[in-house]
Amino acid sequence: MRPQDIVILLKILTTANLNWQYRDLSSSLLVSISEISESLNRSHLAGLIDESRKKVYRKSLMEFLEHGLRYVFPQQPGTMVTGVPTAHSHQFFSTKIVTELNYVWPDENGWARGLAVNPLFKTVPKAVRLDEELYLLLAAIDIIRVGRTRELKMALDLLKSRIL
Repeated sequence: MRPQDIVILLKILTTANLNWQYRDLSSSLLVSISEISESLNRSHLAGLIDESRKKVYRKSLMEFLEHGLRYVFPQQPGTMVTGVPTAHSHQFFSTKIVTELNYVWPDENGWARGLAVNPLFKTVPKAVRLDEELYLLLAAIDIIRVGRTRELKMALDLLKSRIL
């Protein structure tokens, strides 16, 4: 598995059109079609998507996110930068979690300052501008990667409600 595989699986789950094509994912995530294809093949081998590469196994994905993500794709916040708010700094979570630290995905066109959190894939800061639901899910993913126990429970509850 590679980090972008999680982004692609979450994008599939947020796509309203069930007849999506690889090029649809490519254009919405700003990822090449060959990367989409390779990612879906890896996800199939990992048992996270069916043989047609269209149906995500939601329970398996949720199990991986809950129990494996923080170990496979760990993250330590970096220096203060301008970027797109993530983790508990996302608008949804910031109203529920009060903290002095902000986390952002570094992006020159970002609108917030905070400690740098590397996104799962380099195009995430641009891709989330096109999909609010994907943005929320990826912010919850980053809480799993950098958050504390209280924040982690909130993120997992949100992911379970949206994925399952």
